[in-house]
Amino acid sequence: MGVPVSQMWTVASYVIGQKLRRRKHYPLVLMLEPLFRCNLACAGCGKIQYPAHILKRQLTPQQCLDAAEECGAPVVSIPGGEPLMHPRIDEIVRGLVERKKYVYLCTNALLLAEHLDRFAPSKFLTFSVHMDGTEQNHDFAVCREGTYTKAVSAIKLALQRGFRVTTNTTLFEGANPAEVRQFFDEMSDLGVEGMMLSPGYSYSKAPDQNSFLQRRRTHELFSTILSNRRKRWNFNQSPLFLRFLMGLADFECTPWGNPTYNIFGWQKPCYLLQDGYADSYRELIEATDWERYGRASGNPACADCMVHCGYEPSAVDHTFSGVAGMWATIRAMLEWRHRDVAASKRLAEAEKTRGRHIELTILGHAADDSVPNKEAADAEAAA
Repeated sequence: MGVPVSQMWTVASYVIGQKLRRRKHYPLVLMLEPLFRCNLACAGCGKIQYPAHILKRQLTPQQCLDAAEECGAPVVSIPGGEPLMHPRIDEIVRGLVERKKYVYLCTNALLLAEHLDRFAPSKFLTFSVHMDGTEQNHDFAVCREGTYTKAVSAIKLALQRGFRVTTNTTLFEGANPAEVRQFFDEMSDLGVEGMMLSPGYSYSKAPDQNSFLQRRRTHELFSTILSNRRKRWNFNQSPLFLRFLMGLADFECTPWGNPTYNIFGWQKPCYLLQDGYADSYRELIEATDWERYGRASGNPACADCMVHCGYEPSAVDHTFSGVAGMWATIRAMLEWRHRDVAASKRLAEAEKTRGRHIELTILGHAADDSVPNKEAADAEAAA
């Protein structure tokens, strides 16, 4: 089980309460961004492409706690940027834990070991470590060698000290299903509580626009990865959302399910799109034209999005929509092997090409005149 029973009970009680009150636009997870700056510059990230004066800004602990109270969601995810670069992040986390919010502090873990003493183990606090696959794949995705090794070391230390630790993984075009399955085994062997998965969203500001998955390719990739499992992997997310990624279930987006608060205010309409900001959570919910978003709306920005922050709330909402939703969730938990002959054949082909995508990409960059060749790079380093 990738989520503790106490947390499952809290979320279930909360969702059922919202349904009894007949509230459609209710929050499940607050996406709280206290800052945008980061110590990595990943090619697929659209959050760090702001000018320096914006990257210097950050929320105060009081602003963060006020947003959590105003929103009322039982879970708070703290992405960024890199939250551990916030000088008062421990105050923010401590205040949220005191309010019995389940906090997921999203980190690349490069600073985790040196900051671990600032936090106390709690069932309400989880370090959600950004890991994009096996060592070669992860270091390539975050554009820096050695990050996988350092992150694994920090995960081990946090686990030894009694902290809850999960991983979050974003998959892009060209991901090798066989290598992703190997990565799941590696993280399971480390002893992480659970893993979270999502296809990448094509941020308009991201430097690399060629690696984002389209909907059909998303279904094919996740079906190949998650079908025909030899052993059970613990995922820290709705089993119905995983079936959605595999093409075995269909949901519409609920962009209000994971509202975002950052240095600009309440982001419209969701964590991924920036169509302006609201001054209050109430204004976000009441003044946003929700019919303009989601695949059914015809909005081209939403056409291929299948990201967890838009669709996992949909899956959770369906679970508690009635007997059919609850039964579908139970079946998804019990039938975790997902036998699929076509997926098995695709996996066998993927086994033959381990590491090939990265090798070809690196060769492609080396041939690009806009990237310094080895001699030029060596000369620049020597200078």
